[in-house]
Amino acid sequence: MNAPRNVDEATVVGFGDEWSAFDQTGLEEAELDDLFAQYFAVFPWDRVRPDAVGFDLGCGSGRWARRVAPRVGTLHCIDASGDALAVARRNLAGQRNCAFVHASVDSLDLPPASMDFGYSLGVLHHVPDTQAALASCARVLKPGGPFLVYLYYAFDNQPAWFRALWRISDVLRRRLSRAPHRAKLAVTSVIAVAVYLPLARAAALARRMGLRAQSFPLAYYAGRSLYTMRTDALDRFGTRLEQRFTAGQIREMMEQAGLRDIRFHDGEPYWCAVGYPRRALMGATGRGRMRWEQRGT
Repeated sequence: MNAPRNVDEATVVGFGDEWSAFDQTGLEEAELDDLFAQYFAVFPWDRVRPDAVGFDLGCGSGRWARRVAPRVGTLHCIDASGDALAVARRNLAGQRNCAFVHASVDSLDLPPASMDFGYSLGVLHHVPDTQAALASCARVLKPGGPFLVYLYYAFDNQPAWFRALWRISDVLRRRLSRAPHRAKLAVTSVIAVAVYLPLARAAALARRMGLRAQSFPLAYYAGRSLYTMRTDALDRFGTRLEQRFTAGQIREMMEQAGLRDIRFHDGEPYWCAVGYPRRALMGATGRGRMRWEQRGT
């Protein structure tokens, strides 16, 4: 009997719709630069050669690949959504070193220990088995090749009232995520204007007054555009499958995947982490469980 695929088809369709609606061409370059700097804050560029070969798993619109591709030799842009991949192709038309791959994390057609680096940002918390997905990514990395991951945090650095507020909002997500795309787009656009925008601007005002705004709801968007808020509101409330992890859980999953020397970014967005495989994959003993052979470092 075939093992179940590590992919949620409804979520894949939803992201194809999201990136078709918000292909990021409406985002100012300065804001994209700032977002890129935040997500890649702990990525060791000094360990990536100009001729390096790597992968962007869940490339979406290609917004990160636009900043990564000019720095490396070849970048494999991988996405389970054909619609999202079409958006990435358009946005990266000027990058001749991008290879576009229509695949899910459980069907990566990359040889073991063949990639110099890799990253997956905001993707692996949307698959049924995040642990197995991390193992799939680690399998294709060369020993010492950095892997950067961003997974939704479980508000482990926030007060109890903040977590309670999220649980209330998650009731809306569970219902709205099952609506047709046009309805989700309309409702989340209203949420962006009526909720995200005023709370974000209130956090920005608090910061200007010298107040600590980390625990303000949606403080992350204090300096963000309405375009980003609309994109993320659709992402947040329109996605069928969502999982959240504490920093400790993420570290444990990365270690079980064979990644070592794990380092977390201590700022937003939470949590971004980088790790390095120090072992060479020999085979798989089951879904999410890998057998490794120690290799000298």
